[in-house]
Order: sequence, then structure tokens, then C-alpha cells
Amino acid sequence: MDSDSLKLLERVASWPQEDIDELEECARMIEAQRTGVYRPTEKEREAIEQGLAQLDRKEFVPDEVIAQAKKRYGL
Repeated sequence: MDSDSLKLLERVASWPQEDIDELEECARMIEAQRTGVYRPTEKEREAIEQGLAQLDRKEFVPDEVIAQAKKRYGL
């Protein structure tokens, strides 16, 4: 790693937390591309667990809501 890269990494510590979070997400995506393994954050893991629990309870979004969203976003 060259000295410019090291200086940049040192400056990261002074960044706002939201920028550090964004950098962490970018690093996570790069690592996933390199290794083929994506490791979800704790927040993502919780969302996945909530979604699976909703699935177990058979809580589904109505088809008309899905159709409206697809139309809105051109899907």
C-alpha cells in the first residue's frame, strides 16, 4: 500500500459515522466479489429473520400492492 493510501485510511477516522458506514458497505461488497461470500450486517441479519418470521406466519404483501410498486418503478 502506498503512502497516499495509508494517509487516506488515517483520515477515515475523522469522517462522520454515516460516511464510515458507507465505506464499510463498499468494503463488504468488494470482499464479497473477491471471495464469493457476502456477510450480512447485524441489521441485515435481523431484517432477514423478520422476513422469514413473516413468511412462517404467512404474512404476504397483497398482489395489488406489488403490482402498484412495479408500475411506479417501471418493472
